[in-house]
Amino acid sequence: MRHLNKGRSLSRSTSHRKALLANLAQELFLRKRIRTTLAKAKELRPYAEKLVTNAKKGHLAARRHVLRYLNRTDIVKVLFEEIAPSYVDRNGGYTRIIKLTPRIGDNAPLAIVELVGFESVATVKEEAKEKKGEKKSEKKAEKKPKAAKKESTAKEAKEKKAPREKPQKAAKAGVKKSAAAKSGQKGRSSGKKSGERG
Repeated sequence: MRHLNKGRSLSRSTSHRKALLANLAQELFLRKRIRTTLAKAKELRPYAEKLVTNAKKGHLAARRHVLRYLNRTDIVKVLFEEIAPSYVDRNGGYTRIIKLTPRIGDNAPLAIVELVGFESVATVKEEAKEKKGEKKSEKKAEKKPKAAKKESTAKEAKEKKAPREKPQKAAKAGVKKSAAAKSGQKGRSSGKKSGERG
């Protein structure tokens, strides 16, 4: 019987699981929307909502209680001054879970966890990230022609040097072959088979 065994272990020890949920909650309060696996999202929801409920009280004891679970004071400040006041009229249901397609690779079910009422904040942040990604791709596109020019000049330089170096390499190779032939003759004259060591 599974008495007193509610909740998911998430294949982690107790301390690891507590740290995971605290980190997920901190990122949720900071970014207003995070993407994670469905099982973690379902475990995060009650954890985060209890912290928001405590933050709605607003007094010092509530702040200290939340600080027992979240170790970043800047995020606790955001929770008490920005997030909790927006939920004064709402009795629970501060988060929303949106299911996504399974992850490529291990087929794990994914989900988005977001704070209700902060959708516009999360989308603005995502748009800013997309713009940064577009700027980086434009810079890479500008650098590619320069790199191609450098490669072509390097090839031309190698072609100029190549006729001079080839006779020297051939001479060195001839010396190596003759040395190998001499060492092969020594091995045969001693009566040892190839592969045997002395």
